Amino acid sequence: MSTTNHIGKPTSRVDGPAKVTGAARYSAEYNVPGLTYGWVVSSPIAKGKITRVHADEVLALPGVLQVFSHENVPSLAWFDRSYKDDVAPGGSPFRPLHDNEVKFSQQPVALVVAESLEVARYAASLLRLEYEEDKHETDLETKRDEGFEPGRGKTGWMPPPPPRGNPDKAWEEAPHRMEAEYVHGAQHHNPMELFATTAEYHADGKITAYDKTQGVYNVQQYLTKIFGLKKDDCRVVNEYMGGGFGAGLRPQYQVFLAVLAALELKRSVRVTLTRQQMFSFGHRPHTLQYLKLGTNADGTLAALQHHALHETSQFEDYTENVVNWSGMLYQCDNVKLGYQLAKLDVYTPLDMRAPGAATGSIGLEIAMDEMAYAAGLDPLEFRLRNYAEQDQNLKKPFSSKKLRDCYHQGAARFGWEKRTQAPRSMRDDAGKLIGWGIGGGVWDATQQKSAAKASITADGHLTVSSAAGENGTGTYTIMTQIAAETLGLPIEAVTFKLGDTDLPEAPVQGGSWTAASVGTAVKNTCEALGEKLLKLAQKMEGSPLKGAKLEDVEFVNGQIRLRTDASQAVVLRDVLQASGETKVEADSSAMPDMLKQQPYSMHSHNVVFAEVKVDEELGTVHVTRVVNAVAAGHILNLKTARSQVLGSMVWGISAALMEETVMDHKFGRYMNHNYAEYHVPVNADIHDLDVLFVEEEDDIVNPLGVKGIGEVGLLGVAAAIANAVYHATGKRVRDLPIMIDKLL
Repeated sequence: MSTTNHIGKPTSRVDGPAKVTGAARYSAEYNVPGLTYGWVVSSPIAKGKITRVHADEVLALPGVLQVFSHENVPSLAWFDRSYKDDVAPGGSPFRPLHDNEVKFSQQPVALVVAESLEVARYAASLLRLEYEEDKHETDLETKRDEGFEPGRGKTGWMPPPPPRGNPDKAWEEAPHRMEAEYVHGAQHHNPMELFATTAEYHADGKITAYDKTQGVYNVQQYLTKIFGLKKDDCRVVNEYMGGGFGAGLRPQYQVFLAVLAALELKRSVRVTLTRQQMFSFGHRPHTLQYLKLGTNADGTLAALQHHALHETSQFEDYTENVVNWSGMLYQCDNVKLGYQLAKLDVYTPLDMRAPGAATGSIGLEIAMDEMAYAAGLDPLEFRLRNYAEQDQNLKKPFSSKKLRDCYHQGAARFGWEKRTQAPRSMRDDAGKLIGWGIGGGVWDATQQKSAAKASITADGHLTVSSAAGENGTGTYTIMTQIAAETLGLPIEAVTFKLGDTDLPEAPVQGGSWTAASVGTAVKNTCEALGEKLLKLAQKMEGSPLKGAKLEDVEFVNGQIRLRTDASQAVVLRDVLQASGETKVEADSSAMPDMLKQQPYSMHSHNVVFAEVKVDEELGTVHVTRVVNAVAAGHILNLKTARSQVLGSMVWGISAALMEETVMDHKFGRYMNHNYAEYHVPVNADIHDLDVLFVEEEDDIVNPLGVKGIGEVGLLGVAAAIANAVYHATGKRVRDLPIMIDKLL
């Protein structure tokens, strides 16, 4: 019997003790020798030019080392491609302190560096800059007629497929029809940990950047191109991250400023952004969606049209897959999808958990609810009646799809059969209106090229490493599980290292591809190490494994043993000790099997059932129950996977009821740029959340059969809540978040 079967088990986080004891170090916690501190000065205007920087008064302050601005920054890389990172959209990337032009409010316009944080902050408050202000435009509503179809987008963006059938005619002739616009404003990531970089300057001129990032290799590439450094001279480290949610996918400007100052001053420099400054880079874009749906007499979809317009900056064309999902999730022969951008004087939007899909699912799933009512059908029955058996966008079968099981099992867990159809028809014992709503979504299941290294020492301890990120999702733990099971070791005998450019290369941690990508590389590497260990075992005197091939043995309970006879075994520790080797190493990589995957469409799916209770007199909404049924391949760790989905559900509640960034268009600035006024759920807002995994067998997506769940768990949550609010009140709210004033 195996005691080292770890995959799929609800294993606690292996990095948990380090986090709760304070041993885990974050980017602003590396106290390197001779450290100095930088404080960013932000622009108070949204558009214009800097006409003068009054630095002399600040430079005269004791302890101030330098004031960096466009006036004294050294000549750096010139071409746009030098500033592009792996996930940059099309256009010209922002260059901090490059010239006197101001492109958005709170743009970094100077960096004050001093011997202490207190002096740097005080000096920055005294720095005076003069501006010539230009007229700005930050309101998407004014750009409705100025939308344009983007050209080359960022990696992973797919333009909407061409129309199929005759959607205009089919909609006009449909017995039941609906059309509506759905809106949500900008949202900001707001991770708990502030963005920071500690740039350690070494005596030989090399730099180690301890940076808050979801991709250390991405940051290294960015820095080496801009500053003309060799890779060996620029190490980037991020071992722990206090939340990112996509905000750390691109190098943020504090890493540029910290490394710039360190190289110029030949001193170590730390730059930490304030909570307010973190609203100055990247956000989920303000989006307008327009949908038209029509059904046949039997309730099947006759026509579906979905158009989205969202903001981008003046200098980059940020793109998302907002509408594509609508042509894939439900069966419909007449579909037209459209997607446009509008340029505003804001910083470029940035991927935020389930970018595009989270937005698109809000519009689509509320529209499906409206269409179900127009057709006189239960919203769950309506979805089942329009279930898509294949990806109609690509005209390919799914590698696996158990969404139908999600519908049935989720409905049973929630008790959907007790729902009455009419709005305002359900109340609790206290007289509050009860509403039950449904929503769902689909997300890509992808794999990226990754590499890993493994070594085992004579005491039987295995160390595996890859430069993957740990965004709080459980990467340390699941990679440890994969490695431990592959070589038949207890969890305690395995250490996984990540987040360092001195380790084998891995992609940025995003897109829900880390488990599939790095996990497969870890499995391959441990198998390669296992092959070496088998050869050493066969050299042992009297080895029972002589002549055995790798496929003839298994690694279980710290042993290598024959599959056909468990008594014929060798202890791993004995193998190394007998060989005289102090350490055995192996490395390997993993890439998607394109030939195997090309005929299929690979996705994860989910369905969400939500209950709300509404106080009719006050208009307050409480989300009392949510069931999220997820089909995402093989679940590696039930505990960390559930935690990811729970976090997504909380975020969905936030998006539905409270989360929005408020722009004052007079100043072109986000006004609620703090935790006091940017509302997110607290403990009192969260009640009964239930996660249900419907496992899928899928050997096409990757050898581990995993699909990733970081994004899919968010999809449909906000829409299900909005639909539940309609069921409770009879009021259809299409502009999220649903505030009290929208229900009174």
